[in-house]
Amino acid sequence: MTKYLLSAFFILMFCIGSYAQQAINKDSLYIIQDSVLIPTRAGIAISAVIVRKKTNQQPLPAILFYTTYHQGVGDAIFGKRSADRDYVGIVAYARGIKTDLKYYAPFENEATDVHDIIDWISKQPWCNGSVGMFSGSYTGYSQWATVKNTHPALKTIVPQVAVMPGYDFPMENNVPLSHILSWSNDNIYKNKPLSRDLQFDYYNEGIAYNKLDSAAGLQNPIFQKWLSHPAYDDYWQSMVPTPEEYAEINIPVLTTTGYFDGSQIGALQYFKLHNKYNKNTAHYLVIGPYDHWGGQRQPAKNLMGYEIDSVANINMMDLAYQWLDYILKEKTKPDILKDKVNFQVMGTNEWKHAATLQTINNDTLTLYLDHQTLTDQKPKTKRFEKQTIDFKDRDSQNNYYTPEIIFDSLDASNGLVFTSKPIENEFIISGSFTGNLLVGTNKKDMDISMAFYELMPDGRYFFLTRYVGRASFAKDNTKRQLLRPNKKENISFDNTRFVSKKISKGSCLVILLNINKHPFEIINYGSGKDPAQETIKDAGKPMVIKWFNSSFIEIPVWTDQYL
Repeated sequence: MTKYLLSAFFILMFCIGSYAQQAINKDSLYIIQDSVLIPTRAGIAISAVIVRKKTNQQPLPAILFYTTYHQGVGDAIFGKRSADRDYVGIVAYARGIKTDLKYYAPFENEATDVHDIIDWISKQPWCNGSVGMFSGSYTGYSQWATVKNTHPALKTIVPQVAVMPGYDFPMENNVPLSHILSWSNDNIYKNKPLSRDLQFDYYNEGIAYNKLDSAAGLQNPIFQKWLSHPAYDDYWQSMVPTPEEYAEINIPVLTTTGYFDGSQIGALQYFKLHNKYNKNTAHYLVIGPYDHWGGQRQPAKNLMGYEIDSVANINMMDLAYQWLDYILKEKTKPDILKDKVNFQVMGTNEWKHAATLQTINNDTLTLYLDHQTLTDQKPKTKRFEKQTIDFKDRDSQNNYYTPEIIFDSLDASNGLVFTSKPIENEFIISGSFTGNLLVGTNKKDMDISMAFYELMPDGRYFFLTRYVGRASFAKDNTKRQLLRPNKKENISFDNTRFVSKKISKGSCLVILLNINKHPFEIINYGSGKDPAQETIKDAGKPMVIKWFNSSFIEIPVWTDQYL
């Protein structure tokens, strides 16, 4: 999933460059102020680009696009898009970007810096005193940091595919994501792109994960700092609203994300917590068959081999501006927002609408992992499936990765495959699957991978979602609790991606259960040391796991009958 997020970023950068070339002849339409320095209480100025349409002489609402990325002159397009819609468009850069990188600290200063930027904007003669924010990923995060202390001039936010620091980026369920070194190397430090051989060298040589930057011949302070906080600790939690702060966020909010968005877990967590602590919030969610790009811009009609339903082909940037017009210009609310939760059910060509996430399903399908089957009957005979992983063996890999959503055959990659009997009556999966694994292992920790598929009647597989998580943080993501070797342990999980799809009659549900061992994600050898510091020397004896058949998954469904 992280590969999808990274690919979407590079597509975005390409499109920026293309748009910039096309827009050269249009610059005469705008007043563009580049490298404007906005003061902050920290005494460190923020660089910004301000774009106004020459024909607009009166004060207007301002749209702030705050970003950690700087790609050059093409960045002005984000301001032009707002100016074209009769707003003042502002592109502001994170502290240190375009000025001095010694001040740059990702995620750490947005709560105060963006507040000060909005304060400055609201006092300019070209602003009518109203400010809105929109866009996604890091920019989506910045909006949630901003509303920790909402400025009176900020009237709405549209956080799209918003990352939540420490929660779904740069790690997911306490497992570091594969691209966190290249993220800062390529985008922030603007170093030469990392060698394609780097990950394979890491795997084949068995070096420590925290030595990846050294192996590339550089030092990366951002990478090292992130790895030094493997728990969802105070460092990460300080960056997002507290329960008390969520309760005070009373401006309207529109969240957009996708079923295949690498940042969906964070985007939904903001939505859940805001609604939990503020019962009267006007916070709307739109989610469909989109990746990280499609959840904030124009979705792909063919998404990794899946032809999305025609009703799902909604431009999320256009939707964001429709929302901004609704709030800042008192225009009509977007038609898609018929209730708080708006989701597209794949395979039905329909959108569904609900008041809460709790009302999008009416039943739960519980399936036990028993002897390579998924069964809705709790097993009467206790038994287990045995799996052995030799981390010293680098001729084989345990890797779930599927480059497409629909494919012809499933590569188990040394994992365990559990398959249900064919479905007798179609139903709709709507929500995030959860579960509990009863396991025993000779190690103190492991990183679990669980991929979830529909095996369709035509024999093809449809990738629904995946869980990845570190066992030692399963009970509490803020505190590591090592497993007891050779003792039974319950490993519960509930932090998986939302998905909604019609499951056809004759289909089977499939789980691929595995332990990470491949070049593209960190290897947790299970010694009990910090996995980022482990090497192949910590592998010891092969990891032996017993997966007991009282393990189960719970799937939220909308149906009157199933299986």
